[in-house]
Amino acid sequence: MIQATGLTSSPRKELPPAVDDVSFEAHAGRVTALLGAPGAGKTTALRLMLELQRGRGITYFRGRPLHRIPHPSREVGVLLGDVPGHPARTVRGHLRMLCAATGVPARRADEILEAAGLVSLRDERLGTLSRGMDRRLGLACALLPDPHTLVLDEPARGLSAAENRWLYSTLRAYAARGGTVLCTTADPKEAARIADHVVTLERGRLVADQAAADFSRTRLRPRVAVRSPHAARLCALLAQEARATRRSVEAVHEGGNRLCVYGSTCADVGEIAFRHGIVVHQLADEVGDMGPGAGAGEPAADEKVPPAGAAGEPARPGPGAPPPTDDTARGPDHHPGAPAGEDSPASVSPSQKAPDGSKAQDASVAEGAHPAPGARSRRAARTRDTGAGLPPPISVRPAPRPLRPLRYEIRRATGVGTGFLVGAAVLVVSALTAVLLARVGHTPQPRLLAAWPRKLPLPPAALGAGLLGALAFGDEFRHPALAADRGTVPRRLGLLTAKLLVASASAAVLAVLTVGCDAELLHLVYGREVVEVPADWLPLSAGWLGLVIGCACAGVLAAGVFRSTTAGLAVVVAVPLLVVPLVHKVTEGPAVRTPIPLASRLRDGVPLRWPFGGERHLDAVLRLIAQPVGGALTLSLAALLCAYVFTGLRSRVR
Repeated sequence: MIQATGLTSSPRKELPPAVDDVSFEAHAGRVTALLGAPGAGKTTALRLMLELQRGRGITYFRGRPLHRIPHPSREVGVLLGDVPGHPARTVRGHLRMLCAATGVPARRADEILEAAGLVSLRDERLGTLSRGMDRRLGLACALLPDPHTLVLDEPARGLSAAENRWLYSTLRAYAARGGTVLCTTADPKEAARIADHVVTLERGRLVADQAAADFSRTRLRPRVAVRSPHAARLCALLAQEARATRRSVEAVHEGGNRLCVYGSTCADVGEIAFRHGIVVHQLADEVGDMGPGAGAGEPAADEKVPPAGAAGEPARPGPGAPPPTDDTARGPDHHPGAPAGEDSPASVSPSQKAPDGSKAQDASVAEGAHPAPGARSRRAARTRDTGAGLPPPISVRPAPRPLRPLRYEIRRATGVGTGFLVGAAVLVVSALTAVLLARVGHTPQPRLLAAWPRKLPLPPAALGAGLLGALAFGDEFRHPALAADRGTVPRRLGLLTAKLLVASASAAVLAVLTVGCDAELLHLVYGREVVEVPADWLPLSAGWLGLVIGCACAGVLAAGVFRSTTAGLAVVVAVPLLVVPLVHKVTEGPAVRTPIPLASRLRDGVPLRWPFGGERHLDAVLRLIAQPVGGALTLSLAALLCAYVFTGLRSRVR
């Protein structure tokens, strides 16, 4: 159950808020439609409910706000806009990555693919999917962790009629299982056809909160659709006949051979056309749209907009109210003097009229708009029978494990070829640079094996590792698969730790491969004497690994703080260009130095001896940090880590 109370968006300069004091309820086991014209505030209301936009008000999902739910994805499945996935990732890879993020078994991805009808597209890239398949994948992503609530923003936008039927049958089956479905739409006929409850917004305000049957009776009106080559003449004859018989009939010529008649029946229109010898090509009953703002100023006699505290409760007659008569049951637009089945006219502009529809579509609209007694239960039973299209529910959820973010990060990094392309490019550039440096000469062997010219601030391997680290968080903000909308990547320390571990492992592999490839190519081109192992290979290797891994971690932290891959790589480059000269300038001043080495001071200052010669290893680590590049990198990593933790705490406070 969803309880939204007092949703109000932040004011936009001199303009009124997009959503102003909206309160409603969406009950479990029902499909609730949030209806409104474009710009009415539907998407803003959803973003306020999901805490993606700042404003006032609160929304409870089964009695708890979203920020109080330990695992929000398990409670609320969200679809806002297109699927937020990397266009080069496969459909199955994207779902398996989300399985690792939400902690459900990997086989859940195959179950969702089968339920959504995407088995044949499992190896297709997200960027190649059509609009309908993208909508199917978006709903599959929302259903993946088996949430109790679905929040969908115009899920049928741009879909064909067949895809619409599949989508709404799936939503109906989900609601029949006891789930809560809240979706937005701009089409009143669609809201009457698919929803059990309709909440109408206009200019950011709640104007109606009613059951689907009441909505269809008070907000939609029947009409007769006519197509004839003599539509203008028939329109004039119908108006003349209405004046002669003093009946409330309105005929609207919509242009061409199409005519819409309000307040009459197919039989009456057909008889008038037959008496005057007019050929009729189409004669069908339709349901016309009175527009989302019709009747908003004054509620109808049998339509009451509930207050904020009683949102979602249908209006009930008082104890002394008379039983509803046939006239009142037909709605406020019915005139008592009109014959049965005829409604009064209303001024309907051509822009408010629904597009043409087939007879089958009209029948389905009429069935959804005016359900007979028991029709709703029969439709729910049919939907329950067709619920086999839904994936099986998750009966037992696994306990949270520390390796869950790590599995997600591994699937995210290996699901696209960007990292492999960056690594291959680094190896090629490093090998060519090493060959050129050996040919020119005057390059120390450590720099030769690392392909690090003196004029470059960083070697290619360090730059590549920094780019891999920046991509780890930059892709999250470009393609936010972990959140409902752009820019809302969760700032959890577990996710940060997983990204740092994967980036560090990738950087270490890249550093080892770089030295190995450079040494092998130099051996093939110039002989064995160029690649002799230096005597101090252990500290050199430690410094080389520390430099590459430090650049990767700096890229991860910088991209997480500044939310950009470019900013992350820029910070990595800025360390040797800006931070190193600053650290060198600070440390080059006069200082009191003691001739006693650090190992001796540690041995004398600590009463217990370091096991296995640990003071020597600590001394080597401190010597690496004491170098200008090592000190600058350590300082940058500490500052970025503090900034990341601060921004994470700040977002939690908000």
